[in-house]
Amino acid sequence: MKHVWLYLTKGDIETERRQCDEEGRDISALSESFERVLAMDLDDPLAQREAEALLDATQAAPLRSDYPYDEPSAYDQILALRPSPRRALTGELSVAELQDKVHGAWTGRCVGCLLGKPVEGWRRTRMWGYLMDTDRWPLNDFFRYDVASEEVRQRYDLNPGAPFGDVVSWMPEDDDTNYTTTGLAIMERYGPDFTPEDVATFWMSDIPLLHTCTAERVAYRNFALLIAPPASATFRNPYREWIGAQIRADFWGYVAPGQPELAAELAWRDACVSHVQNGIYGEMWAAAMVSAAFVEADPASIIEAGLEQIPARCRLAEAVRRVLDWHRSGMQYDEAVAAIHAEWNEEVGHDWCHTISNAMVVCVGLLWSEGDFGHAICRAVQPCFDTDCNGATVGSIMGAALGRKALPARWAEHINDTLHTGVAGYHTVKLAEITQATLRQIERVAAVRP
Repeated sequence: MKHVWLYLTKGDIETERRQCDEEGRDISALSESFERVLAMDLDDPLAQREAEALLDATQAAPLRSDYPYDEPSAYDQILALRPSPRRALTGELSVAELQDKVHGAWTGRCVGCLLGKPVEGWRRTRMWGYLMDTDRWPLNDFFRYDVASEEVRQRYDLNPGAPFGDVVSWMPEDDDTNYTTTGLAIMERYGPDFTPEDVATFWMSDIPLLHTCTAERVAYRNFALLIAPPASATFRNPYREWIGAQIRADFWGYVAPGQPELAAELAWRDACVSHVQNGIYGEMWAAAMVSAAFVEADPASIIEAGLEQIPARCRLAEAVRRVLDWHRSGMQYDEAVAAIHAEWNEEVGHDWCHTISNAMVVCVGLLWSEGDFGHAICRAVQPCFDTDCNGATVGSIMGAALGRKALPARWAEHINDTLHTGVAGYHTVKLAEITQATLRQIERVAAVRP
């Protein structure tokens, strides 16, 4: 049986070569092997065996002696390489304030995800052309189908069944919100001391294999082969630093409000089943930012709180600090977006879906938000790349910072407080109800990690 999600493709082999180069592996001795595999017909099962052997060989390749970064995946090693000193966040939240902020975080995540969902996969020419041709540039509202003429619909291949703002008035099922809900379900089932093995078990029992993609799909396949975490993240996994772990981060921030170190620890336990190095750091960074946003409103300070939980000399930290410097220097929003596109090629899947490229977009959305929720999510989606993921992360952070009551009605009320997921027990839920479930888990975490 051949299935697109289970077969290695030539694109996967190219991704592996790019991934090895970026993580500092010396694969010069494998150059001929790469070219031989790329010349094969990978629909042939025998060629698949050759491709698999090549991926095994890359994992044995040594690091280059001139590699400038220090990027471990083990938790204790990550802790040892964090920047110092780290600030202690302060701020007491009343029960009512905490409830409002948790509700705001869930709402913000759903709204930001919905904003980017109908244009996921669109590149700049298509998205920006659609916005300009419908007199909606720059982006400042949900994408809509009904505002486009028939000519524009055909020009940009609009799908009337896509979740445009005039088509849906709830948050439809999406992997970005499924994984947030999965975090809640894992915590409910296993408690605050859940392990990476618990995460793997939950996936296999509650998430259909073909609902996963890229790194998660590879890890899932590895679980079934009895390859346990953390080896499940490295075995034949070209996507090990893609964005998949980063989009799973938010719930760990929700249950550790104002405790970014704890949020990052919980995120590591989740991330290490499918990702390594900057793929892990992306989830730890995002979880810590969400946690910090409960007690900190300044976007730059929130971003810094995230950076304090990952190695100081990693590629993600370097890229995020570069965006912080752009903002401090007075660079304009459009210039920042252009700078990201100059560094990352959206036409290449590895660049489009990488943790770091999308983390830079998240930073731009936050830093150029002017403290406004709508500005933030729009400025995270307009650059393209992984639009629904970045809109969701930024929306979650802004929702935690502002609280549900402060979110503009035209955004927050559009989804009617309703979320659909693929997670058993949460197929259709009210965000007010899932907020209460989250608050119960906050109490459980606080009982063991006050």
